[in-house]
Amino acid sequence: MTVRVLLFARARDLAESDMLTIDLPAGATVADLRRRIADACPDLREFLARCAIAVAEEFAPDEAKLPLDAEVALIPPVSGG
Repeated sequence: MTVRVLLFARARDLAESDMLTIDLPAGATVADLRRRIADACPDLREFLARCAIAVAEEFAPDEAKLPLDAEVALIPPVSGG
């Protein structure tokens, strides 16, 4: 399956794009997606550990399976004060 990953803020800057297209086998998990993102864009490798991943507009744990045609977003950490 092909997953489109939307990127925001610092993730978008590091990837130099607002979206990545990642190929995964059926039944892949969020953790599998994280590994493939790191392989596809090494500049994101260290940053990924601090990011959340949303699947169909819901935060998803690493063990969650990715559904076909899901919208996925890499959500960077938020800071402020």
